[in-house]
Amino acid sequence: MAMKEGFASAREISCSYGIPLPLLSKVLQKLARTGFVQSEHGASGGYRLRRDPRHITALEVIRTIDGPFFLTSCFTESSECGLASRCNVREPLRKVHESIQRLLENISIADMCEEESTGPVCGSDASERLEPLISVSPSV
Repeated sequence: MAMKEGFASAREISCSYGIPLPLLSKVLQKLARTGFVQSEHGASGGYRLRRDPRHITALEVIRTIDGPFFLTSCFTESSECGLASRCNVREPLRKVHESIQRLLENISIADMCEEESTGPVCGSDASERLEPLISVSPSV
């Protein structure tokens, strides 16, 4: 959406990135409900970003789609673990967790667009399909 002027249809996005349309539709609905994207019905409609892509971070989008980001259960609000007092990996994992969050906070949607060398491609040549920079998979 950030690389296209005007609206991008769900079908265009789905085809360009190889995301199943039903899954993408649910994500786009959530992004529309939370104010990240504007949806427009009709032949020339689709979705577009509501804010400047330079001011939308990867972390914001991930949190909107999946909720809070946790590397391990140690960092949830209910992080009661019987091994906490003698755990030798908790502190290193906390540092990794914080580093990942800082990294995602410092990557904007515009930054990700700069990495793309071509516009969305849809058609028979699947080898030219754009690869996502960040993969968001459902929480387990």
